[in-house]
Amino acid sequence: MIGAAPGLAALRAGGKPALARALAQIERFPDRPDTLELLAAAYAAPFAQVLGVTGPPGVGKSTLLGALIREYRQQGLTIGVIAVDPSSRRSGGALLGDRTRLDTDPADDGIFVRSMAARDRLGGLAAISYAAMILMRALYDRVILETVGVGQSETDVAGVADTVLFCVQPGSGDSLQFMKAGIAEIPHVIAVTKADMTEAAGRAVADVTGALGLAEAVPDGWAVPVLAVSARTGVGITALLTALDAHTAHLRPVLAGQRHAQAETWLHHALRERWGTHGLACAGTITLPAGEAPFRRLSAYDCAAIFKHP
Repeated sequence: MIGAAPGLAALRAGGKPALARALAQIERFPDRPDTLELLAAAYAAPFAQVLGVTGPPGVGKSTLLGALIREYRQQGLTIGVIAVDPSSRRSGGALLGDRTRLDTDPADDGIFVRSMAARDRLGGLAAISYAAMILMRALYDRVILETVGVGQSETDVAGVADTVLFCVQPGSGDSLQFMKAGIAEIPHVIAVTKADMTEAAGRAVADVTGALGLAEAVPDGWAVPVLAVSARTGVGITALLTALDAHTAHLRPVLAGQRHAQAETWLHHALRERWGTHGLACAGTITLPAGEAPFRRLSAYDCAAIFKHP
């Protein structure tokens, strides 16, 4: 049995072992009062920048992520990483592919990497990714979520991350495929990986840029940059970091509202997973008052209240 969840101050003092235990408690006992209290405290804590990294399998997300982590650590920033992996058909656990490809120093207390199994989720994230992100963003300067890489359906990351980085591989056809409904709506920055494939990377950048010109304008006026990067040679990494920081600055006036909308969306998903679409319909209109943690609101519901209507 895992002990009572510590407070945020204790988690900071306990380092990576304490955080690992807290995340295990969230996964095993998500509805326990001390778990909900910890998450509610984390929700109200100062916010880190949350970056979602998505794209098809084999595009080089983990390799690029390793390059970004090294740059962030050189800047003195602490990093929390949630790597969502394919699930084992036998155990249901994560296959750890993404985690083993991340070139990080296990002795570095400034970086924490947690693998999570996608299980039956088709949106690219694990069911507890949102809760884990809430906790980690209260403890680190940057939180990065790497999706499982399932293709055009992995749009859940847009409901968790502040900035979404979509990765495209030159010469694979992805440069136009990503414009299909769903995945086309979520990137804030696009990276064409393996820029050392000079000619193919240039064509991919041109294809994606042209395809973006055919898409609907982003409502908040952000112009999505398309950058050629190479984690192997370092080409374009500085420009990519600049673009990510620029989007963070662009979001600043509306970030609180965006995160509140994300919390409401998560609350609806959590209630639907617990009581199904019928239970959610019986509950009527569900809103989250400004500043209220979705975890406290979720714990206030019970089956009798949800099914009060015939």
